[in-house]
Amino acid sequence: MDVGWAAMGTIRLTSGNAKPAAHSARVCVLAGALVMFSALAAAQEAPQPAASKPQDGFLAAATRWLSEQVRTIDTGFKDARSKVENFGREAGIAAKTTADGAKDAADAVARIPSARVVTGHEKCRLAANGAPDCVAAANDVCKARGFSSGKSVDMTTAEICPPKAYMQSHPNEAPCVTETFVSSALCQ
Repeated sequence: MDVGWAAMGTIRLTSGNAKPAAHSARVCVLAGALVMFSALAAAQEAPQPAASKPQDGFLAAATRWLSEQVRTIDTGFKDARSKVENFGREAGIAAKTTADGAKDAADAVARIPSARVVTGHEKCRLAANGAPDCVAAANDVCKARGFSSGKSVDMTTAEICPPKAYMQSHPNEAPCVTETFVSSALCQ
């Protein structure tokens, strides 16, 4: 087949036999029409969503990706900022608590030179709930030594039973009582 150009820009196909060239051209046109009609049919069968994204090029896709990355990083920074602010708030509370504790400890240390631990044996009274109340006993031990007040440092507990409990064959039936004594107190 020989292709030649005419003066007006048309293509002229020449061949030894003109029928096969015309037949080939019709087959090409028919194939093109078939492809076009099938594309139109496919477009009609699958309706496009109303808010479809336009087909963008590489630059638009890169811009979208970069925007998503910036949003992700911004969210991460906001989360980190809130965590740092929360940490700062909690650190402030801890510092205040520590400062109050240090002040209390300094007050206690300032009182230490005048404080002494003394020994004694003072019975603790029973509180309303039946537990031993040794605050008054510690004060009594300290006042006996010339101090104004005191706090219990060491206590002794003893089970006091009447002599009859030791003579019986069943000592659990005798009315034994548990008593608590202050044996050491920190006096001031």
